[in-house]
Amino acid sequence: MKGLVCRVLSLVSYRKLERSFCNNVSSSSNPLVSRLLQTPNSQVKTTLDSVDVFSLNNSQFFWDALITSLRCSSPDKARLVLEWKLDKMLKGNGARLDQYCSLISLCGKIQNVPLAMHVFTLMEARGIKPDSSTFNSLICACLCSGDVVTALSLFEIMVSSEDYEPNVETYDTFIAGFSSLGNADAMQKWYAAKMAAGFSANVQTYESLICGSVKARDYDGADRYYEEMMLSGIIPSIPILENVLEGLCKCKKFGQVKEFLKFLLDGGWKINEKMAGKLVRFYCDHRKVDEKEELLETLTKSNQSREVLLQVHCGIIRLHALSDRLDEVEYSVGRMGKQGLSFKHADDVDKVICSYFRCKAYDRLDLFLEHIKGSYTLPRSTYDFLIAGYRRAGLSEKMDSVMNDMKLAGIL
Repeated sequence: MKGLVCRVLSLVSYRKLERSFCNNVSSSSNPLVSRLLQTPNSQVKTTLDSVDVFSLNNSQFFWDALITSLRCSSPDKARLVLEWKLDKMLKGNGARLDQYCSLISLCGKIQNVPLAMHVFTLMEARGIKPDSSTFNSLICACLCSGDVVTALSLFEIMVSSEDYEPNVETYDTFIAGFSSLGNADAMQKWYAAKMAAGFSANVQTYESLICGSVKARDYDGADRYYEEMMLSGIIPSIPILENVLEGLCKCKKFGQVKEFLKFLLDGGWKINEKMAGKLVRFYCDHRKVDEKEELLETLTKSNQSREVLLQVHCGIIRLHALSDRLDEVEYSVGRMGKQGLSFKHADDVDKVICSYFRCKAYDRLDLFLEHIKGSYTLPRSTYDFLIAGYRRAGLSEKMDSVMNDMKLAGIL
């Protein structure tokens, strides 16, 4: 095969004349990431040479994690790392097809289609023939960048070839790509095309369909795909469960939310922090205190993680604080402490403090602050909030006391 890029560009030009189909759509604890982030761009490749990354770890997981971390903080450094990796592969003169394919996938993570095409061109120049997986990686890189036109052009090349015909991965790549782009209509059409091509749906297919439907706010569609998946005997993935729960919450289906939670727990699933957050927000938004108490009891009995239980405890405290039910606030704070849990976020503490101020219960506020002092360190923002509240209330002595506490804490 020769001149892939030229043929793609030719097909792209033709499509643009025919119609416009393109719908636009941290620093890690890894010491290498931290080092690269502190390194000037001009020294990134030299730094990588000195570290000898290939001797540390050459797994795809390592590179995925490295590029993902760099992409969030410095896209340019992520690109330089991939260029360095490509240079090493070319100098080594022994790179395999799967290594080029992996590098093209990494280009997709940083949404750099030109670099992905460059890798492909150099691979061909080395006499390495592409296969369907290589094209699938290119298509994925295009869809990650929102370049739908080029992705469709690559698919046409695959269809006209006998050496790299579209396979199940090709269709799943398009379904997942349009799911991420929020284009539910295109996603559904590619699902229909996959079935028409004689391929069956798998868990990846349903994950894309359900997540894409929820993203497009097509909650009925998400329910339909979920039921279809369950009838086919496919075990759902965690993202599927998270999105089904989100859809039920968005539609305010209180009974079905409770039934779905029971299904998860009866099936031995663990509720993760993301799911717990959805449940807490759902009941908070609708001021459902009793339901949240029931949720806490259910999750406690099923031995969920401390992080999950803490979210529910804090959600209950927030609800009581918003309604200025100080007795319930204090009971809930005490109950949380007895389970060995303490506040984690300043916003939760600030809501309780605000409730005390509204009720002018200053002595009770002192007791609350004293109670949490051993397990939670007040940030500067909360101290400032206390000072502002006492100033409005005309309590200069309490203001002075807070400022003294700030000095002792090294904040002033």
